[in-house]
Amino acid sequence: MSAQTQLPATAPRRTELDALRVFVVLGLVFFHSALVFSPDDDFYVKNSETSEAVTVFVGFGVVWAMPMLFLVAGLGSRYSIRRRGAGRFARERLLRLGVPLVVATLLLCPLPQWLRLRAADPGYHESYWRFWPRFLTVRPDAADFPFVLDGEYFETGHLWFVVLLLTFSLLLAPVAAPLADRSQRVGRAVERRPALLLLLTLPLAAINAFLGMEEGFAGWNRWAYLVFFLFGYALADDDRVRGALRRLALPTGVAGLALFAGTAPGFMALDDPFTEWSPCALVTRALFGAAGWCWVMAILGLLDRPREPRPPSRVMAYLGIAALPVYVLHQPVVVALAYGVVGWPAPILVEYAVIVAGSLAVILVLYEGVVRRTRPTRSLFGMRAEPPVALPVQPPDPPVTPAR
Repeated sequence: MSAQTQLPATAPRRTELDALRVFVVLGLVFFHSALVFSPDDDFYVKNSETSEAVTVFVGFGVVWAMPMLFLVAGLGSRYSIRRRGAGRFARERLLRLGVPLVVATLLLCPLPQWLRLRAADPGYHESYWRFWPRFLTVRPDAADFPFVLDGEYFETGHLWFVVLLLTFSLLLAPVAAPLADRSQRVGRAVERRPALLLLLTLPLAAINAFLGMEEGFAGWNRWAYLVFFLFGYALADDDRVRGALRRLALPTGVAGLALFAGTAPGFMALDDPFTEWSPCALVTRALFGAAGWCWVMAILGLLDRPREPRPPSRVMAYLGIAALPVYVLHQPVVVALAYGVVGWPAPILVEYAVIVAGSLAVILVLYEGVVRRTRPTRSLFGMRAEPPVALPVQPPDPPVTPAR
């Protein structure tokens, strides 16, 4: 009997990871709102006044937040495959990720691109409805897998996370059982030598260094996220690995800070640290990958503390169910609010606060008033068909993480 089938059918909820996932998804509203005021990022709408402090602020987020979302999504895949089997898991992911991906690409992604054109050129007066078919003019581009469509204006935008998560899930399904079996041996080895977990700094450093970092994917190379996803699936819920992470939390957190500080000279001095092939660029990207893994280890270890199992609060249950729709909705809403705010004669902090607060309010109204109201709209945004009345005592089986 494989290790996959030896595992219990149910397991206690990792409520700290549920909360972390919600924190990151909501944090993306703050993150993308900040990019409006960053001097370095090519965001859709830019304020005339920017601040270098924003670059530091977003840098602390990109090093760990999206990797953590992929890791939690991998752990959710473990639970889902345990209950459904690999075949049903793949079909469920196609529906819960593929449907909102198509719907949002058609209906939401054109808006930020159209607003980018309007913000960049005051003389641009093309209507949205005339721009929309131009956005959808695409051609195949297999070289950019899994982003297999390309066009002058077309993009998946913030839905890159959904594209990668769906791809990783489908790649995982046929190898799920043997991977779970092999993870048992790794768990035993980590129990004896917890420092073995630090070896994952090597593939992450190598991927970022030699394949390059991708600004459009939150500063990581797309395939580095696969490492976090597979770790989440294979090892993140192994009690032996969790014990090792708890023991290593403090030293890896300190090491992550030191490694991240080591990237500063390269990011400040190089013209393009994400893709240059100079020794300084290679070292900078390698240090960034290693720092990201150390921070993820530290966060997992620090949050994983013995506690009595208990149902989540009503607020956390509500937000857990809303995570994917909020992710899908957030960036077009932020860009639209920013487009209306950046011309104000107000300090940066005031404009930023208005964009954040307004975006959160609009997202809540759209979720409550549109997405959550009917069975068809819930399906279109990747939610299950539960009625939108009483909140559940337990969250549904681990929702597919939306994560930027």
